[in-house]
Amino acid sequence: MNESTDLSTNQTNIAGDPDDRVRFVLVRTSHPGNIGAAARAIRTMNCRRLDLVAPHRFPDAQATAMAAGADEVLQQALIADTLVPAVADCVLVLGCSARRRGIALEELSPREAAARAFAASGNGPVAFVFGNERTGLENDELMTCHAMVRIPSAEDFPSLNLAQAVQVLAYEWRLATLAANPANELLVRKEPLASTGQLEHFFGHLAETLDAIDFHKGRSPRRIMRRLRRLFLRADLEQREVRILRGIFDDTQRIARRGESSGSSAADD
Repeated sequence: MNESTDLSTNQTNIAGDPDDRVRFVLVRTSHPGNIGAAARAIRTMNCRRLDLVAPHRFPDAQATAMAAGADEVLQQALIADTLVPAVADCVLVLGCSARRRGIALEELSPREAAARAFAASGNGPVAFVFGNERTGLENDELMTCHAMVRIPSAEDFPSLNLAQAVQVLAYEWRLATLAANPANELLVRKEPLASTGQLEHFFGHLAETLDAIDFHKGRSPRRIMRRLRRLFLRADLEQREVRILRGIFDDTQRIARRGESSGSSAADD
């Protein structure tokens, strides 16, 4: 098994089989048997990339037993301490949640999510993210995602087993890949999309800039940043666009520092 706390250096071959471009990420999984069952679920749909974020126990005999022969998936699983490094190179991250968390993320059905992920996979790796069995994804983890996926289960009995949820998304991904044909080729942009890792640096730079110009003025910085994250994640920013915006942030911060310096000089006089 290959272990890593920084998966951003792992490069997916986007020129090969589309199935190699998708990864299934399990976050803080409590029961190792669910990891094995998820490995089996994605392998039956011709997928192989299963990444783990802070699993409670792994490797484990229960995981191997529940994988039912999908040993290669477990052996190649990569491990990260937090979600961001696990998806840093992805151009689209979709978080699966059974409950609305009070976060105004776009909601997709599994079929919509698979279609969107398949279309985006022509520009880089894509990820489906699943939370802990009991608590699901935390709000901060969902805010790393471009959109949320909700499986339309029964209102009075909505909870699926983790591996069952993984199976639903893997199945929909499989249908999307089988439906592809030469007349429906992937749309590959001339300019590459910004990766999740690049976007996280962008958001950090944006937050620093807002502080530098005293933008908040008593308003909640956290709430404003959540709204801005949603706005920019919907925009599917390209790498060049991110560089342009960060250049604007640099100039804005430089002007703000100059204003502070001028103000201090005037006060001294």
